[in-house]
Amino acid sequence: MDIPRGESVIRSKKRKRVLVTIAAVLAVGGITVGVSKLKPAAPGVDSTTVWTDTVKRGSMLRQVRGIGSLVPTPEAIRAIPAVTDVQVDRILALGGTPVQTDTVIMELSNPQVVQEAMDADEQLKGAEADYMNTKAKVNSDLGQLRQEAATVKADYEDAKRIADSNRELVKIGVLSQQALKTSEGKEEELATRYRIEQERIAMSEKAMDTQLAVAQAKIDQMRALAQFRHKQLDALKVRAGIPGLLQEVDVQVGQRAPQGTILAKVVQPQHLKAELKIPETTAKDVEPGQPAEIDTHNGIIPGKVIRIDPAAQNGTFTVDVELQGELPKGARPDLSVDGTITMEKLENVLYVGRPAFGQEKSTVGMFRVDADEKTAVRVPVELGRSSVNSIEIVRGLQEGQEVILSDMSRWDNVDRIRLER
Repeated sequence: MDIPRGESVIRSKKRKRVLVTIAAVLAVGGITVGVSKLKPAAPGVDSTTVWTDTVKRGSMLRQVRGIGSLVPTPEAIRAIPAVTDVQVDRILALGGTPVQTDTVIMELSNPQVVQEAMDADEQLKGAEADYMNTKAKVNSDLGQLRQEAATVKADYEDAKRIADSNRELVKIGVLSQQALKTSEGKEEELATRYRIEQERIAMSEKAMDTQLAVAQAKIDQMRALAQFRHKQLDALKVRAGIPGLLQEVDVQVGQRAPQGTILAKVVQPQHLKAELKIPETTAKDVEPGQPAEIDTHNGIIPGKVIRIDPAAQNGTFTVDVELQGELPKGARPDLSVDGTITMEKLENVLYVGRPAFGQEKSTVGMFRVDADEKTAVRVPVELGRSSVNSIEIVRGLQEGQEVILSDMSRWDNVDRIRLER
């Protein structure tokens, strides 16, 4: 049986369309799979916006940097306290004024101090008068004793002459033994009385010394009190005490200040040290005696570390640096400075400029610039000891290679970049 020609043609065209559609779908799927297996193109980075450095080998100074200020050394500061409760009457000098030892900074008042100084003077005069009265009395008593002793001595000498004469008369038989015994008894009695008078004089002299010593001690006590009161009186005129610079005045005219209040501070600007704030992460290797350089922004002063505060504050340690060079013009207390401390010198090490990321003794990814300087590849780099501007390379890089030191965190998801110029 014959099939009509028209229906055969229609079925043929339908098969072709199905085959074409299947082929197109397969082609698109193949293309998609192929494209998915292609690596993404490296992103472009403007080379003028990145900072690079070349790996070097040689000596590297390990340094740490901190900011701080110049402060007076302890022996160069004089804090002036109120000796008594006072009221400020006048202020004659303000902070920043050069002063000498006897420069009067301010005048104070306290009526009680004035009265006590006058009373102390009167007490001293009274003690001196008591001493003179005591001295006159004991000298009079001693003179009376000496006079009585002199009379007894004269009587004793007369009795002794009579007894000696009677002994001669007895020998020639002119005087009886009874008369001789009487004269010898008188001589012995007067000798005893004279010895007693001498002992009384010696005891009186000792008593006189004791009484005068007591009176003198009273004078010394009153003199010390008077000097103390006059020192308080003199302190009402506040003097600098040392030559230097009046750093600050802590009171105002009319203000009442209790005893012990700090009224002013005087410093000697030529005796300064630097106080640096060193981050606690880098301060662990700082030790006394290490050399340092202090930049006053008007000159650099050499120095050495003399003290490290044992406690950290706000993430930093305070390091004191002794200044060993001549101070530049304008150096004064509270001047802001920058300091660099040299901890050690490393010989024959591989190093590069310190990157914007990565701490010492850690492993980081760094972009190494290829020889064509058109691309950079991320490589793992093990870092060693660090300094202010450089860091040791333990492994991962070779001498002469160029690496990017800038912050590349925005390209953390790629391992290669194009350097566009």
